[in-house]
Amino acid sequence: MARFRDLKEKLRGLFAAPNLRARLDELDAFPARHLPGPLFSLLLDRDELVRWRAVEAFGRAVARMAGGVGEGEGLEAARVVVRQCLWRMNEESGGLGWGIPEALGETLARHERLAGEFHRVLASYVREEVRGEGNYLEHPGLRRGVYWALSRLAESFPELLAGEVGTLRAGLADEDRGNAGLAARALGLLPPAWTRQARAEVAALADDPAVVPLFLNGELTHSTTGALARQALARMDADNGRGK
Repeated sequence: MARFRDLKEKLRGLFAAPNLRARLDELDAFPARHLPGPLFSLLLDRDELVRWRAVEAFGRAVARMAGGVGEGEGLEAARVVVRQCLWRMNEESGGLGWGIPEALGETLARHERLAGEFHRVLASYVREEVRGEGNYLEHPGLRRGVYWALSRLAESFPELLAGEVGTLRAGLADEDRGNAGLAARALGLLPPAWTRQARAEVAALADDPAVVPLFLNGELTHSTTGALARQALARMDADNGRGK
């Protein structure tokens, strides 16, 4: 327990530092198998930036674990951590799962094999029940984490979301307008041939003023649903122009 607390405090100090990007390699000094526990805890930190940096560190650590060898390392060890994420998103776990979708999305975005195995399960948390999955999250704040995770996955492996265009289009009508903005962002990261029919729906969000926290390149910023929609439209139109 003392080691857990000490490691958590060391990590928190690192995440609170202003120059984290220059110090990311320090994370690799810790055995990957020791990091998930403290990082799960830091996903609930009172500081929003610390929480987001814990998300990034979580994905980095689990991807490293998947490629490692030795005790507590390797692909199966990483799968166990991913399944722990899924359990924590389950109502039966007794928790709300704050930060878990984001951590899962960052993990999948960093490891293609894990992404191939778990991307459909991730999307099922914002997909209305099909094929008996029944994972749809009623809490809009948790769905927001999933939409961010899907956009993060789209940055790395857009081909894996070929079957989720309908899921993301449905997200454009989410009652939480921030969720709609993140769904638009994810659509804008996919090949335009898949999303052409969604263009008008994305364009309808272009003036939406809903504020959306956005973690990009290691820093926390804020955007709006309208800005995310306009950025998605610009990518769609630029790609379509190149395809002519």
